[in-house]
Amino acid sequence: MAAVTGIWLAAALALLPPFALAAMLAMRGEVAGRLVAAQLASSLAVPVLFAMSYAFDQPSMADLPLTLVLLTLPGTLLMAIFLERWL
Repeated sequence: MAAVTGIWLAAALALLPPFALAAMLAMRGEVAGRLVAAQLASSLAVPVLFAMSYAFDQPSMADLPLTLVLLTLPGTLLMAIFLERWL
């Protein structure tokens, strides 16, 4: 059981640097680049949350990344419409 937990925790930790880089890029640069970086960060957040939920032996917490998957694309599309219309 501990070996499986270690594998999930290692997977979550391996995904944190790309997530941090995408989150940092979402805070700087031009508007289109920030939108793409925010989409990448939210896409990377899903496997990180899944891996953490299984690493800490809380598979019931898998609802959070599933909800994030469902809300990421519409949120990004609404943000793109907002940016196109008002900026």
